[in-house]
Amino acid sequence: MSLEELGGVQLYRSVRVGEAAASAAGYRGVMSGEATMHIGEVAERTGLSLRTLRHYDEVGLVTPSARTAGGFRLYTERDVQRLLAIRRMKPLGYTLEQMGELLRALDVLESAPGDGPARAALAALTADAVERRERLSRHLAMADEFLAMLTEA
Repeated sequence: MSLEELGGVQLYRSVRVGEAAASAAGYRGVMSGEATMHIGEVAERTGLSLRTLRHYDEVGLVTPSARTAGGFRLYTERDVQRLLAIRRMKPLGYTLEQMGELLRALDVLESAPGDGPARAALAALTADAVERRERLSRHLAMADEFLAMLTEA
């Protein structure tokens, strides 16, 4: 499973950063030609708050791919895909540590698709996510029953 499959969005280009432009603008850590986005645009695309994005950076969950010379965070499409994967895990009650485990497994599988331990970790996470979703679905059904009871009263 790729980050694109987990993120479910099309590629998005906001700013083209060429090698000369990157150097002139003081961008650090961005490969030539990669598109980058500032934190506000990433927050808008992902539905995550600026505070959450900063927290994820501070704890090392998703670190922006680059920073400007002035220290502003610059995110790539890959970073956004990772954030969208995390956002999808939040309603299922995953911890930041578990989210990090998923990202590490995906990183390994991206470079070594046949890696047994990473593949096993992803399979275990998938099975766990199915269970969590079923539990959430049962809770939603109970909430619907409760709302129906209230409207009948």
